[in-house]
Amino acid sequence: MTYSLCRVSGFLVLFAMLLAGCSTTQVTAVWKDPSYQAHPRKIMVIAVAKSPVTRRIFEDEFVQQLMARGSDAIASYMVLPDNKQNDQPAIAAKVRELGADTVLITRLVSRKTSKVYVPGTVYYPPSHYGSWRGYYGQSYQAMYTPGYMAESEYAIMETNLYDASNDQLVWAASSETGGRGATRESIKSYVGIMLKNMMAQGLLGL
Repeated sequence: MTYSLCRVSGFLVLFAMLLAGCSTTQVTAVWKDPSYQAHPRKIMVIAVAKSPVTRRIFEDEFVQQLMARGSDAIASYMVLPDNKQNDQPAIAAKVRELGADTVLITRLVSRKTSKVYVPGTVYYPPSHYGSWRGYYGQSYQAMYTPGYMAESEYAIMETNLYDASNDQLVWAASSETGGRGATRESIKSYVGIMLKNMMAQGLLGL
């Protein structure tokens, strides 16, 4: 059982850039195996993370939202210690033992920073201030704010769903989330967007 975990060992610094406060997640690519017509009934959720706390928050949120949509789910940290999260034989054994029919893996793929120039603006205050000679006269009425370079940071995320019976990928989504820092609210939003897409693909909600 591989579930492509061999590809994630170099990316164990997870989710540090999911936004605190006003995160924006955009799904950039989605794929579903057209031959997969089943509906997952019991999903093993694995968040690949260096931080045990981050791993637990992500897995708990996925489990909570999956169960709210009618699918049973298991957080992998409940049955696998942190030092076993990349141990494929251990994961495969737990999947069989617990009767999971699918495995969902979420991870950080990369980070990127983009720069954009914000132009300056001119502001014209009211012409009458009602005191002291029209507020120093007409020459001071135009106020200018100079332009500046702004940086936006993004976390490139990937969430994959595998069929436990044959280890095959059945659904995958890539996304970009802008902002800094991970909070429960930003994680909740990210998970909701992923599961909404799974519902649109007919994988959840029955």
